[in-house]
Amino acid sequence: MYLVHAHLELPAGSHLPPDLRELVRSSIVPGDRVEHVAVHARSPSLLTLGFYTLADGLEEAEERAVRVCGRLLREVPQLATARLTGAEVPLIPLAFGSRSVD
Repeated sequence: MYLVHAHLELPAGSHLPPDLRELVRSSIVPGDRVEHVAVHARSPSLLTLGFYTLADGLEEAEERAVRVCGRLLREVPQLATARLTGAEVPLIPLAFGSRSVD
């Protein structure tokens, strides 16, 4: 399982709908192979969706998240004006500090 962060931007002056978490979750279908979705509003017009995806590799997980986002932008009216600005697995430094890796 991979966590992929997808970053969405809405036009200036837009506001995220209060029920966005449920809108996104209800739009996920079994074929997406998404186990869980986290919704993080970074500002009134910036949004990060965290997709916990089942995939055989990192590249497949990121591609899966991009496809799901494309469908969300087409099918969820409240996201119709949003654009996907990036989708990637967040990289976390080893143990949050410097260590030698042997």
